[in-house]
Amino acid sequence: MSSVNNNLSVVKGSAVADASDYAFGIVWAEWNEEITSALREGAYKTLIENGVLPENITVKAVPGSFELTLGAQWMAEYADVDAVICIGCVIQGETKHFDFICSAVAQGITELNREFGIPFIFGVLTPNNQGQAIDRAGGKHGNKGVEAAITAIKMLQLEESF
Repeated sequence: MSSVNNNLSVVKGSAVADASDYAFGIVWAEWNEEITSALREGAYKTLIENGVLPENITVKAVPGSFELTLGAQWMAEYADVDAVICIGCVIQGETKHFDFICSAVAQGITELNREFGIPFIFGVLTPNNQGQAIDRAGGKHGNKGVEAAITAIKMLQLEESF
């Protein structure tokens, strides 16, 4: 889906349920902190706006996006959370490092979803450049952290519907 002309923070589809009965974890990467801190704040504020009490949000930092998988696993193992939002940003460079990191993180987060049976949300930006990252961390395309928080709430809402 192209986001060229879309603000990613606009909630579409089914309504978002009140999330006051849930606890959330946010694991965020400190690498590219200008971007990831904006994404983290977007996710945090969105959870609060949807009824989550501050004491029901656990926020932990990891050094970089590669470490998100283990940080998210520890969040699920040691914190009492219903969903974990993983926030990071890997900007394309001149080497294959980008490909390896993005692939590993996507695979790791996918495996955590299956292993733990709770939502682990992929809130990791993979832009070509800093400008695209800024556009998606509160710029013209909204804030991907907001979208990640809404996704976490909607996934918990989906589980309750079964």
